[in-house]
Amino acid sequence: MIINPAFEAYYRGIYKNRWEGLRQGLLEPGAGILYGDGLRSPYYLDRASVLAALSLRLPPDMAEAAGKEEEPPLILDACAAPGGKALIIASRMGSGAVLVANELSARRRRRLALVLDGHLPPEKRGTVKVSGFDAAAEAGRKGGRERFAAVLLDAPCSSERHVIRDQRALGAWTAARPKFLAHRQWALLSAAFLLLRPGGSLVYATCALSPDENDGVVRRLMEKYGGPGGSCTLDRLDFTEGEETAYGRIILPDLSGGAGPLYTARFRKS
Repeated sequence: MIINPAFEAYYRGIYKNRWEGLRQGLLEPGAGILYGDGLRSPYYLDRASVLAALSLRLPPDMAEAAGKEEEPPLILDACAAPGGKALIIASRMGSGAVLVANELSARRRRRLALVLDGHLPPEKRGTVKVSGFDAAAEAGRKGGRERFAAVLLDAPCSSERHVIRDQRALGAWTAARPKFLAHRQWALLSAAFLLLRPGGSLVYATCALSPDENDGVVRRLMEKYGGPGGSCTLDRLDFTEGEETAYGRIILPDLSGGAGPLYTARFRKS
């Protein structure tokens, strides 16, 4: 088994004496559940991922608007593959809402479509559109902003649970990886905020251990769009599992029965 000294030093520097127990928690099986509410067949998800998806505040039922000129509310799952969180959002949507399940990678987008096809009832599947646009580029387009009533961004991240179990990934890991990913996450999170319409809900989630990818990215959003007169407000989460951070909560497997890692923060655009 490969031991990467740089990996060990980086995370030991963050978690100190806790690292040994946390490391062991990453190596052990996760705490998954079969989520089946509103689905034609259950889907296996980490318990922490379910909490993150349930945290997104969805627009109210639009049944009363039927026959009127109002556009149906659009909900965006910005990085939707493999599709578990999209299933949860779709199962909870009110009448008239449309979910855009977005995935930039064509290979992962095909997998996403298969998951949606296999688990959503036909009437729900018809309310979900699979797309492949670059969220950051879309936010830079004048007509792309403020289109979505709610946005979930489960951002690409270090995914240390995967890295520590994959000998090739662990051997290739360097301390530059979290920094690089944090830059990409910031581009995606700021874009997600620009795509969100006023009054909308935004949830940011990662399965990363590094604070640079979690509170560090959120801090940049709050510094740019929050504060007095700003349009971004931190919306504290409803669930209490895990540990509170400066801006959200993180669920770690050593103290949560194997669930996680999963960081979640929620915002509202005023």
